[in-house]
Amino acid sequence: MSDTISTSEEATRDRYAAAAEAAEPALCCPVDYDPQYLKIIPSEVIEKDYGCGDPSKYVESGDVVLDLGSGTGKICFIASQVVGAEGKVIGIDMTDDMLEVANRNAPIIAEKVGYANVEFRKGRIQDLALNLDLLEQEIAVKPIKDANSWMELDVITKELSQKKPLVESDSIDVVVSNCVLNLVEEDLKAQMFEELFRVLKKGGRAVISDIVSDEEIPKHLADDPYLWSGCISGAYTEEGFVKAFEDAGFYGIEILKRDSEPWQTVEGIEFRSVTIRAWKGKEGPCLERNQAVMYKGPFSQVSDDDGHTMKRGQSYAVCDKTYNLYQQAPYKDHFEIIAPRTEIPLEEAVEFDCSRDTTRHARETKGMEYKATTVASDCCATDGCC
Repeated sequence: MSDTISTSEEATRDRYAAAAEAAEPALCCPVDYDPQYLKIIPSEVIEKDYGCGDPSKYVESGDVVLDLGSGTGKICFIASQVVGAEGKVIGIDMTDDMLEVANRNAPIIAEKVGYANVEFRKGRIQDLALNLDLLEQEIAVKPIKDANSWMELDVITKELSQKKPLVESDSIDVVVSNCVLNLVEEDLKAQMFEELFRVLKKGGRAVISDIVSDEEIPKHLADDPYLWSGCISGAYTEEGFVKAFEDAGFYGIEILKRDSEPWQTVEGIEFRSVTIRAWKGKEGPCLERNQAVMYKGPFSQVSDDDGHTMKRGQSYAVCDKTYNLYQQAPYKDHFEIIAPRTEIPLEEAVEFDCSRDTTRHARETKGMEYKATTVASDCCATDGCC
């Protein structure tokens, strides 16, 4: 496996280094980017940047954005215009030639928009703690000459990751990536998702466009370095792509876009572009505060990310954490929020048993002693009719 990993990463780096010198159409899918954001981006960046989707569509004003595998910087430069002067964009790439194009064009973009909010850093997207520029500086001072210096390098690497991380934990509003995750070696994909999750703030989100397959990829294709660097061999299956987000701890996972037609077909296996959005923030204690939610439809019932099944039109007991999550995207349009008539202070809340699916009687939210009687008003609607 180690030989395969080395070969695939080297093939990827070499191919994208060449693609930074001369455009290679085979590395990208046709994508319709918003033309208003492309006007100020130099043609060199556009022609030598490769992708299969546009995650920048889901970036918002003021966001701190991290682009994994930023290449020549097209998505970063689009996002910089969306987030504005109050936002920030960080691009991560491991290919020197791509970074050279991106860094050379960053001042041009800054002058045109009137602010500089983009920076590029050298690193591997499966290890967002290690800054490769800092590591290279250390190696220049202390070259690797023997086994002892090799072991010293391991200590230096760990210290850099801990004391001067490439990307701080809990620092990013939205992580985007455009057709890059499939290029990471199979043994490191889980670590990559852990890192992606680590750097996001609580309540942050990941918006990832990537190539996926509709079948498992056979070994002889997976072992082909050229197909790997061409976004084929390392692709997740569609099911596996969603599961990778689930396994990393994300919730509210949505398929925002799935191309109906495949980008490429190899030996009957279809490869197409998919864009997924997922959220971080369901961590924390489950507390009982007599809150409830009601699923509004259109399905007869749904199951949430914790395996709780809710039937349409019924009031369900939920913990305070879930109650708050369901008032936010992506759930808020699908649930009615039922607040208790008398709020239980957080400091008085007891542990909620999230292992069960329980409907909540109206008396639990109104209060067992609630005895009010009201008289209907003359009208309950603005047009004079109830």
